[in-house]
Amino acid sequence: MRLNSLKPAPGSKRPRLRVGRGASAGQGKTCGRGVKGQRARKGGYHKVGFEGGQTPLDRRLPKFGFRSHMAVLRAEVRLNELSGLEGVVDLEALKKAGIVPAATERAKVILSGEIKHALTLKGVAATKGARAAIEAAGGKVEEPEVKSEPAKARDPVARAKAEAQEQAKADAQAAKSQAKAAKSAGKGAKAGGPKGGGETGGTPGGAGGAEKA
Repeated sequence: MRLNSLKPAPGSKRPRLRVGRGASAGQGKTCGRGVKGQRARKGGYHKVGFEGGQTPLDRRLPKFGFRSHMAVLRAEVRLNELSGLEGVVDLEALKKAGIVPAATERAKVILSGEIKHALTLKGVAATKGARAAIEAAGGKVEEPEVKSEPAKARDPVARAKAEAQEQAKADAQAAKSQAKAAKSAGKGAKAGGPKGGGETGGTPGGAGGAEKA
C-alpha cells in the first residue's frame, strides 16, 4: 500500500445530485421538493419531531427516572482495585491512584474480587462483606466519622415566654380597638347634643309667637 494509491472505498463517495437542470434529469423544475408548501420553500422550518401540531411522541410518553447531582461526588470502589495500594488507604490515596475521580467526596468499597495483602482503610466506607475480606487478609477498616447533631429539645421557658408575648400583643390590640370604638361613640354623642337643643329652643319660641298672634 502506498499513499498515492489510497482512494475511498467503492460507493462511499457518491456524485452530487444536480437539480433544476430540466425534466430529463429527473430533478428539474421543483428540484424534488414538490409543489408549494412549507417544505418547498428555501429555509423551510422542519423541526425534529414535529407532528403537525398534535402532541409529539416525546411528550406523549410517560417520564420516569432522574439524574442525580450527587452522583459526581460519590464513588464505588471494587475490592480488587485495592490490590495495587499498600499501607494506609484513604480518599486522597484513591484519588492519586486514579481509582476514584478527583471530585469525589465520599467513597465506599464493595465486595467485588479479592485482596491478598493487609492494608488499613481509613476514612472510606466499606460494605459488610468487604470489611470481612479486608480483616481476613490481616487489615483493618477505620470507618469515617459521621457528624450527627442530636435533635434539640423544645425549651419550655422560651416557649412560655413566646406565648406570653403573643398574648400581650393580642391584649394590646384589643385594648386599642376598644379605645378607638369609645372615642368614636363620644364624638357621635357630642355632635348630636346641639341639634337636640335647637329643636327644643325653637318649640317654645314658635308657641309664644302663636300665642301673641
